[in-house]
Amino acid sequence: MKQMKCECGHVNPTGTVLCEECGKPIEGNQHIDGNDRQELLNMRYDGSARRSQTYNRTVVDKIWNFFSSVKVGVWLIVITVIASGIGTIFPQEMYIPSNVDPAIHYRDEFGILGQIYYQLGFHNLFSSWWYMLLLAMIGISIVIASIDRFFPLYKVLKKQKPKRHEAFMKKQRVFGKTENAQIDVERFKSNLKKQRFKVTEQDGHILAEKNRFSRWGPYVNHIGLIIFLIGALLRFVPAFYIDEFVWVREGETTVIPGTDSQYYIENLDFILETYDQNDERFQEAIQNSGGLVPKNFQTDAIIYERSEEALPGAESELQVVKEDSARMNHPIKFGEFALYQSSYQLNEFDEMTFKIHDAGDEDTNYGEFTVDLNDPQTEYQLEGGYRVVIEDYFPEYELSDGVPSSISKYPKNPAFVFNVYPPDASEPETSFLGIGSNIPANENNEYKLGLVNFDVRDVTGLSVKKDHTLGIISLGGAIFMIGVIQGMYWNHRRIWLQPKKDGVWIAGHTNKNWFALRREIEKAVDGTNIEEPVDQYEMKS
Repeated sequence: MKQMKCECGHVNPTGTVLCEECGKPIEGNQHIDGNDRQELLNMRYDGSARRSQTYNRTVVDKIWNFFSSVKVGVWLIVITVIASGIGTIFPQEMYIPSNVDPAIHYRDEFGILGQIYYQLGFHNLFSSWWYMLLLAMIGISIVIASIDRFFPLYKVLKKQKPKRHEAFMKKQRVFGKTENAQIDVERFKSNLKKQRFKVTEQDGHILAEKNRFSRWGPYVNHIGLIIFLIGALLRFVPAFYIDEFVWVREGETTVIPGTDSQYYIENLDFILETYDQNDERFQEAIQNSGGLVPKNFQTDAIIYERSEEALPGAESELQVVKEDSARMNHPIKFGEFALYQSSYQLNEFDEMTFKIHDAGDEDTNYGEFTVDLNDPQTEYQLEGGYRVVIEDYFPEYELSDGVPSSISKYPKNPAFVFNVYPPDASEPETSFLGIGSNIPANENNEYKLGLVNFDVRDVTGLSVKKDHTLGIISLGGAIFMIGVIQGMYWNHRRIWLQPKKDGVWIAGHTNKNWFALRREIEKAVDGTNIEEPVDQYEMKS
């Protein structure tokens, strides 16, 4: 790329605004801001050349320039915020009941808008590929924009010299001339040091500087944001974050999802405590809930860990890890995981006992059999030669368009189609039996099935959590706040003093808070015979 040589002899990279050696403005590279203030220097990044403003030939250059744009970064953030807002209009799929069809749930609960919401994929927005892509693009934009600006600024601030070109001095916003041979330079330097300025001299030229570290505040912010985004993206890596849900019935032992079958849980008992219905303090809540307001619901459970197999092919034994109770705001913690009490279902059917009797006499009994509703057998052999075959089983029965079906696999409203084989009969008698329904397939059936007894049990719903990203996200947030404080409460201030035959020139610059800079210059020139400089920006307004 073409380079530019300054009159001082220094060769500057293409795109440099101020000479890196003497600070002279390079013709044609200063951006005029209008309003007759074009004589003031554009001191952004101290006039150093940025890669995005220097190269634009290859595909890599164009990609770099695209992501280094602040406008692009802002638009990516705006699009992400709008998308995130849309994702909160209706609950995400992870927050709806796990035993329902999402398509039906969104349609039935939220109408046509819910159906559109589901069809467009917003029900799983925060795990969608395009949302992940947006977050990744924001991260890339932050990294490239930071690199594009940090290194040129670091280079020029590290090499800045007290001796500056006259044009650099005259075009500073704060500038003044003093024509007086009796100037106390030593007192000027002493006044600066009292205000914690670092003073550097070169051939009688003076540079006083303080709070340079504040210039790195935005880049510290960027580091914090990048760490925060990394933590957010790691939530989709199972090794760092798990958010699962499991239903466990009383007396049942099941594997805990998300643990690679390492941990199991046994539900010893589910306890539900409700407020007294006669308590006047809760009458409104009791009426709104239909009569029950939970005071406490908890699961007494045992956590097991699968032991390593002693021999190849041998079954692993379960070792007790912990016995505890999960209740609201009191999870069961073990290993890297925690179980939170989230939901429950009362009185789910567990077993049903049926008998065979004459179609016209319910008092007769030709044999009984018990169906385990969670694991029913296909066939039951009764005493006396009777045989019953389950032709169809509907755990949660529903009649849809005249066709029986099951909404879920859980036995909330069980129904059966039974085939009853009398002794020495080759053709069965078919019956449909459910809660409140006992319909023979043929009016000439000699036998019917009747419900003798049933058992119910409670079911607890537990959320399985593992989160190693919280520390990363917290670290990113803390670093971001350090950057905010660093850039908000301190300002990078510089004062130049240039000796002349008949006096001195003085100039000052800060990235913000010009009033404070002028006050510090006022204190620095006190008793030195140096005239206080003026704010040229205000003079031209």
